[in-house]
Amino acid sequence: MTEKHSLVLVPGLLCTADLWRDQIVDLSDIADITVGDHTQDDNMPAIAERILANAPERFALAGLSMGGYIVLEIMRQAPERVTHLAVMDSRAVADTPEDRQKRIDFMKLVEQGSAFKGVTRSLLPILIHESRLKDEDLINRIFKMAEDVGKEAFLRQERALLDRAVLTDMLKTITCPTLVLAGADDKLIPAKIQREMAVEIPNAQYVEIPNCGHLPTMEEPEITSKYMRHWLART
Repeated sequence: MTEKHSLVLVPGLLCTADLWRDQIVDLSDIADITVGDHTQDDNMPAIAERILANAPERFALAGLSMGGYIVLEIMRQAPERVTHLAVMDSRAVADTPEDRQKRIDFMKLVEQGSAFKGVTRSLLPILIHESRLKDEDLINRIFKMAEDVGKEAFLRQERALLDRAVLTDMLKTITCPTLVLAGADDKLIPAKIQREMAVEIPNAQYVEIPNCGHLPTMEEPEITSKYMRHWLART
């Protein structure tokens, strides 16, 4: 019997382990899976250090959105510990000035407000494909994740995102089997940016899931799990 992979999954901003619910089930036959905690610290190096401290000695690593930034920071700190890398709906480049200002403005609103919604219906068209905007089960899961993360952890996450290092120069040093996976219709991080990142990583396979937005693990779980299975089989 083939030995199982140790697999560490890192969620995105305002996301919990539920982001990976289907992959945790689908890949359980080939991987012992843990989910990294990205809620306690307000800077990327500390988040990465915390995940590394709780990870197996050698492990496969996947992150989506903010989780993608975190897994790249883990690669910067401890590349020798990572056997396989997957970066989904994420990027190595810095925020645009406009994106940065949006973060700052949203943080101010959250700090001033008493009720924390995290994700509202008005944000959903940016997060998920238009064909899923009436999928109440999916939408309720997204709302619940944001509620579970909560206001204080959200503000820590946003501070970490604002201050994160640009890691584009590091991409060419990544040598392990790498998957860059994008929702073809991601409005937050366009597929073009993700494709350009994949080109910089020597051993990367780039895949795009059609009719999919920013959350492929939830929007197209079976296809995402299939690509992750192929990725883990690479040597």
